[in-house]
Order: sequence, then C-alpha cells, then structure tokens
Amino acid sequence: MQNKGVIKLFALLFGLVSIYQLSFTFKANQIEDEAQQAAVAKYAETVEGYQDLRNQAEINYLDSLKTSKVEVGEELKPIEVYNLGLSQYTYSEVEDNAMKLGLDLKGGINAIIQISVKDILKGLANNSKDPVFNKALDDAEELQKDAQESYLESFFRAFDEIKGDTKLASPDIFANRDLSEDIKFDMSDDEVKTVLERKIDESIISAFEVLRNRIDGFGVSSPNIQRLGNSGRILIELPGARDKKRVVDIITKTAQLQFWETYKAEEMFSYVAQVNQNMVEAAKVDDANDEVAESAEVEQDSTTSAIDELTGQIESDSTNVADVNPLGIQNIGRGSVIAYFLAKDKEKVLEALNEPKNRANLPVDMRYAKFVWGLQPKDSEFVELYAIKGNRDGQPQLSGAVITDARQDYDQLSRPAVSMQMNAKGAKTWEEMTKVAYETQGFIAIVLDDIVYSAPSVSTGPIAGGNSQISGAFSLTEAVDLANVLRAGKLPASAEIIQADEVGPSLGQEAIDSGMKSFLIALAFVLLWMIFYYGKAGIFADIALLLNILLIFGVLASLGAVLTLPGIAGIVLTIGISVDANVLIFERIREEIAKGKSQKESIKDGFANALSSILDANITTGLTALILFVFGTGPIKGFATTLIIGILTSLFTAIFITRLLIDWWANRGGTLDFSTAMTKNLFKNVNINFLKKRKIAYVISGVLLTASIISLFTNKLDQGIDFVGGRTYQVRFEQPVSTEEIASVLNDPAVFGSAEVKTIGTANQLKISTKYKVEDNSVEADEDVQVKLFEALKPYLPDGMSYVEFQDGSGDAKIGKMLSSKVSPTIADDIKKSSFWAVLGSLVVVFLYILFRFKKWQFSLGAVAAVFHDVLIVLGIFSLTWKFMPFSMEIDQAFIAAILTVIGYSLNDTVVVFDRIREFLNEHTSWEFGKTINASLNSTLSRTLNTSVTTLVVLLAMFTFGADSLRGLLFALIVGVIVGTYSSMFIATPLMYDTAKKGDAAESLKKKVKEDDEE
Repeated sequence: MQNKGVIKLFALLFGLVSIYQLSFTFKANQIEDEAQQAAVAKYAETVEGYQDLRNQAEINYLDSLKTSKVEVGEELKPIEVYNLGLSQYTYSEVEDNAMKLGLDLKGGINAIIQISVKDILKGLANNSKDPVFNKALDDAEELQKDAQESYLESFFRAFDEIKGDTKLASPDIFANRDLSEDIKFDMSDDEVKTVLERKIDESIISAFEVLRNRIDGFGVSSPNIQRLGNSGRILIELPGARDKKRVVDIITKTAQLQFWETYKAEEMFSYVAQVNQNMVEAAKVDDANDEVAESAEVEQDSTTSAIDELTGQIESDSTNVADVNPLGIQNIGRGSVIAYFLAKDKEKVLEALNEPKNRANLPVDMRYAKFVWGLQPKDSEFVELYAIKGNRDGQPQLSGAVITDARQDYDQLSRPAVSMQMNAKGAKTWEEMTKVAYETQGFIAIVLDDIVYSAPSVSTGPIAGGNSQISGAFSLTEAVDLANVLRAGKLPASAEIIQADEVGPSLGQEAIDSGMKSFLIALAFVLLWMIFYYGKAGIFADIALLLNILLIFGVLASLGAVLTLPGIAGIVLTIGISVDANVLIFERIREEIAKGKSQKESIKDGFANALSSILDANITTGLTALILFVFGTGPIKGFATTLIIGILTSLFTAIFITRLLIDWWANRGGTLDFSTAMTKNLFKNVNINFLKKRKIAYVISGVLLTASIISLFTNKLDQGIDFVGGRTYQVRFEQPVSTEEIASVLNDPAVFGSAEVKTIGTANQLKISTKYKVEDNSVEADEDVQVKLFEALKPYLPDGMSYVEFQDGSGDAKIGKMLSSKVSPTIADDIKKSSFWAVLGSLVVVFLYILFRFKKWQFSLGAVAAVFHDVLIVLGIFSLTWKFMPFSMEIDQAFIAAILTVIGYSLNDTVVVFDRIREFLNEHTSWEFGKTINASLNSTLSRTLNTSVTTLVVLLAMFTFGADSLRGLLFALIVGVIVGTYSSMFIATPLMYDTAKKGDAAESLKKKVKEDDEE
C-alpha cells in the first residue's frame, strides 16, 4: 500500500478531531446534569407544581451560564468558561458544538407548520371579490388533496382552467395599488406568475424569520427551524420543551394587533337583551307568521321589560333563568364589557348576535359593530363580551405594524403586563385616539388575533410619545411570550400545525438507555465473533471497528447532525454490516493462502481482489440510504444520515486502517492465519448445486409471494397515522390494562367513536390512535381530544390524578401520557406519495447502477427481481401477522426506512455474488456457465453467512433490548436480512442465469448448461 505515512497522519488527525469534537458533548452533559441536580435540590415534590418549577429552574440555571452577569440565588457572578483542549469556551459555545439529540432522545416538541399560501394570495390581491379569483382559490384546495405540487402551482392551474377573459393582472386582482410597482395592467399571466412566485417566497421567508425570532425568545436549548422545500412548510424542533399549548400559541399566533374604539356597556347591552328576547319569543311562538306581524312598538316594550326582568334574575342569582335567558347571559357588564358568558357558549352567542335578522335592529350608526371576546382567565369558565366600533373597510384606526418594541412589564396593580413602543406615525394616531377616548370617557380595545386583551379607559388625558400597555388576566410566562411574539412581528398569513410530535423526557431517557444497552451488546458480540472466526486478524478488524464508531460520532457532532433513536439504530446496524468489508477481505486472503501464496503476497492480492466487491456492495447500499435521506424527514433523515456516514467511515477503516495494522504485524514477522482451529476448514469443501435447487426455490417463493399478495388485498396493512392522518398517544398506566376494555371505552360514540388500542412494550403501556376530529388542526381540537382521552381513562389511572399530571406523564411518577403525535390528512397523503417514490426510485437507481457496472441487463433484472421479491415478502409477513403480534407493526415512515435498508442489504449480498461471477467468467473461460454460477455461489458462501449471522445477531440484540417504538422497524429488518440472504442465492442469481440467452456478446453467456439431474 502506497502513502502509508499520509494515511497514518490522516487517521491520527481524524481520530483526534473526533475526540475533541465529542468532548463538547461530554461537557454539555455534565453541565446539564448539574442544572438538573440544582433544580431537584431547590424544589421538593411536596411543593405544588414542583415539576413545572423544576423545569423552569433548570432552564434558568442553564440560561444563567450564557449571560455575562446574571442573578443566581442572591448573588451576581461573571460568566463561566470551560477549558477544552487548548482553548476556553462559554457554555453557549459548548452547547453549540455538542452533539444534538433528537426529540425522541431528549424529549420535546416537533411540529411542521403550514403557512397559508392562500392567505398570502388573498392579501396580495387586497382580498379581491373577483369570482374567478376566489373560485380558483377554492379549486386549488381541492387539487391539493391529490397533488404533489405546491398550492401556488395548483392555484395557477385552477385559474387557467376557468379564467376565460379574466387576467391575473386585472385591477380587481393583482394589478392593484399595493403591487403597482411590480405588476402592470398590460402584463401577461406568465409574467404575473413569476412576480407572484417571488412574492410568495418573500412572504414564506418573512414567516420563517418571524418564527425564528419568536423561538429564539422561547428559552429552549438548540432549537431547530428549517424550511421544507417551497411548499410553505416549516419544520420546528424544540428539544426539552414540555408545554405544548404554550409552544402552539407562540408558533401559530398570527400576532394581528389592532387598536379599536369600543362601545360602552350601556350603549350595547340593550341590543344583547333584545336578541335574548327574540330567542325567548321564538321559543314560545308556534306560528312564525305571528312573530312577523308583531309591531316595532311591542318589540321595544318587550325588550325593555326583558332587560328589567333579566337584570333582576341575574342580580338575584336565580338558577331558574332558562326561560328568560336562552342566550346564556351570566352577568351584565360595565364600562367596556357588555356582558359575561360561559366560555362554552361563545359560538352560540356570536351566531345569535350576528344573525342578519337581529343585526337589522341595530341603529344605523352601529351597523358596523363587531362583537369580540376577551381573554379568558385561566381559572375561570366565564368570558367577557366586547363590541368594537367597526367600519365599512373592516380596518382598525391603528394596527400592530406601528409597534417598534415590546417588553414584559407590570401594570398599576402589579399584574403582569406588556408595554409597547410605537413609531412616529403610530404615536400620532395613538395620541388622537386617546384624546377622543378621554373627551368622551370612552375605551380603547387592544385586540390581538380577534381577542381583547384589555380595553382601558383614558383618565389622564391624551397619551403622547406612542407608549401603550396590554394588561389582563394572564400569567408572567404568558406576558413574556406575548411580548416576544409582538417584538418578533406578525406572520404574513395564518399558520397551521399539520404534523406534531410530543415526547416526554423520561421516555427519551428510556430510549437512550435501551439504545445504549442494545448498542453495547451488539458491539460485544461482533468484537468477540471476529476474534473467534479470524483469530489475530479479527483483533485488527475490531480495532478498526472501534475507530469507525468513534469517527461516526465525531462526524455527527462536527456536522451538527441530530442524533435520533432511528439514528442509533442506523449506527448499530452499521456495526453489523461494517464488518462485511473486513469479512470480504479476510475471505479473499484465505483463498490466496489456500493457493499456496506467501503471507505478504496473499494479503496484497486479497485486499486488491476484494476492493471491487466492497465498493459495489457499499455503493448500492449508499444509494438507497441517499434516497432515504432525500425523501425522509425528522428521525428517518437521521437514520439515513448515520447510515451514510457509517458506510463512508467503514470503507476508510476497513480498506486503510485494517490494512495498516495487518501490514505492520506482517512486516515485524508476525503470522496470521485469518482463521482459528475451529474455523480453518469451515465451508472449505462445500459444493452445493444451487442451480439444480432453483426450481424448488421458485416454488417456495411463489407460494410466499402468492400468500403475501392475497393477504395484502384481504388483510391489508396496519397503516399508521403517517399515512392516514390522525392523533396517536402513548399512555402508561400503573398496572397492566386490557386493550379490549380500553378500546370499548374509547369507541363509545360519546368519546371518540373510533379508536385503535395496542399494547406497546409492556402490558401497562398502550398506543392509542384515533381519527376523531382528524380534519381539525386547531389548538382547541387538540385540547378537546386530550381532555376526552383523560376523562375516558380516568377510572384506570391512579386516584386523584389531575389532567395536568396526566399530561405531564414524563414526571417522576412516569404514569400518564408519555408521547403524542398528530398528522393531518394533507401531509399524510404527501408522506405516502413520497414513500412510494422513494421505494420506486431506489429500484430504478439500483437497476441502472448494476447495468452500468456489469454491462448486462440480466444482472440488473436478477437483482431488481430479488429486491422486489424481498420487499413483497416483508410486506406480506407484516400483513399476515400485524393483528396478533405483541408489538406495533404500523406502516409508517420508519417502516419505509426499513424497506429501503432491506433493499440496500439485499443488493449488498447480490452484488458480491455477481462480482464473483464476473471474476470467474474472466478467469475460467472454459467452464460451462452453470459451473461458473455454482462455483461463485459456493466461494462466497462463507462471506454471505458470516455477514448475515453477524447482522442478524446485532438486530436481535436491538429487538430484544432496544426501545419499544423501534421493534416494528427491527422486525422488518430481521425478516429482510433472512429473505435477502436467501434471495441473493436462490432468486437473483438463478434468474440471471435463466434469462441469459444465446446471442449475448460474452462468450460465457452464449452457452446453455445442461442440467445435471444427478446429485
């Protein structure tokens, strides 16, 4: 081997850099452990809400290390620095350089946000009323259900189909005043489309920056936010975040801040009372015509009477008010508050107040009045009703666009508040508004996303300088978040969470523990097996393998890649297949030694002859991993990342490091047999006639394929929410529970009506999936589903467990909701389609690569047919067994990762055999083709079984000791390894042989072997 010195230097530097990079991870873990211990010491379990207090104390401790001077207890201290290598680093720098853990390992919240491109288009068109424009928007939504294109592309397609003579550049659509500099009246539709694409992209970038600024102020370590293509989707990962409602509020709040004048209670309550009286009369009258005939004078008298009667009923706190109070007025307000209602009645109240028949009774100067709700206090079931002075255009006198700064503050009653500063234009308008309010003793409502946060009066005169304050019934945390949202700015359009995952930290810790356990067991087996099978040479392979693991983790940390639970699976799987290169090399060296060559010559030729097979096998596996990386998201992308890195580092360590160690030993006079006494002659004299047995194999495969296809059509597959949409919860109970009993409770029409319940891992842990409100992605729907789940499961939970404790199943008790996931039908459809294209794409890429390498379509056909055979059988086994297996066998993104890995593994095996066939065709030109095939299969049998057994044991270790959530993926891989090993010997190679006809260019492929009917 040439340039040994360069390789040694590179390996040394590579190893040192990896160790140095991982030192940041070790230090960050140490600091985080100290923060956790400090939080535990400060808040005992006896303190109410101790878990939330601990979480916040832990965050505060870590935040205190990032600033130059902060309050810690009663003291101020300078920023701490840590010595790593030759330099000093702050905690922020240590954290930035440490390996990032995914949500499934650290706990936290992951969400995919869809920015409404429809809203952006409406805004660009100034909310155009053009019927063609609005129909195209609606048609685009329908097209999106079955399309892979973006919403904007669907809109263009829908508009082109119905536009007639209407142009995008018409004054009523996009050739408006706001876009006058970009879109002219004489522009063609194609020119306008180009402008719109740019404008939409700018709006998505704006939304991205707004979300990034909001998240930066959220207070979690190592948040991740990134755009997903050009679809308007944004991925947000918040490791360590535990309050899902708070996260959702911060992410989805449009931050549409407005300032409105309000009506006073005495001005508007008469209308509310009249609507209430109308409802009373409607309930009494049997004939609708009688109601129409009533005179306006009678109506007015009854309204006055109703106000008096209703006031008396409410003030006396009578419980018998249903007959005179169908609207549900709980109390009459004063000042800017019109009245109080129950929060559950909000929709009913607004529907009645906004009914055209009722609004016709409003005075002319009140016709544009808009009813809005106040911010509901956390511990109250009541909510305030306000009426703001709307206008024809629906635009406020002052909007949040004038806000230049916002900060958390306190009001005159020492309640949490948010203070805001306006620009010069806003300050002037604000002064005019407060002047009017002062002179009329009126009120100004501060409205955020159609909720009144406060509606103060102005008692000290006009307010100059542009200062304003929002106060209300919210906590300190809510005030901090609100200031953060306002400071970051408003989103250019509504944001909807279309996919979300919530993982409790204790579940993440369990995943780390189980992952490490399976990792160490698999590693120990591989290290011992290599020594057992190859003797001293196995020790050198083990050293290279340990260096390989160090390099994988070092590269992951250096690249800032996120380590996920499937990522750990990818690393452990890499251990199993990384020995394949060493096995190939050692088997070739053994063959050279058997030919009578010297040790040095055998080593040289063994490495040279194995190189082609090693490269082909790893390139095919790498191609499938690359496809998985392109099409996958979240944890699956992490799986692909570690697999790709593992393949590259495995090649380096096997080809160069193992060679360096073996050459070093041989040059100093050491002997290497590349075997032990027990394995020296193993598989040496094996001579199996594989081709003769191929017809039996065809029959066996035919039966398996037929059973698989029938089951796929009849028994189908257990599709997870990734593919069908819905919500899934992992719930842990104190004692084992019956899945049938829980399913019966949840399937009650009063609860979900439809739910699937499965045991996951132990008998006291269930996975509950439901499509209840699957089309509703609102925060309210999420909360409603979880409340229903808690109420239904209450009899099976510890006595006295509260909803908050159930939600925080990651607490010390580790009972309750441990994980939750949500996928909207829209993104589920996208995931399903991208998974299909990923599998199909991998088959096409593999066919073309093998055609390129082996120059014969028969090789490509054999390989792809074997892969298709393997995939279909894995799917069939899942279809046949998912109903009774004691672990989840849902078809989700992780399963697609398993399928693509099976494809890569199966190809790895097949390519090694094909490579030996190609070699023997060149070496033994006088052999019949059938003899060449059988000899190739027999000569690679030792390598095939060695690699398969090693990989299987690794997978079984992970399956037995690893995380429950990975068992479905691992089962697919186990089946895939077994079937893939079988297919490379009995499907791929025989099919290639049977399709080799006369007339092919290669002499060896022209001959048709006579079948030997004898043994």
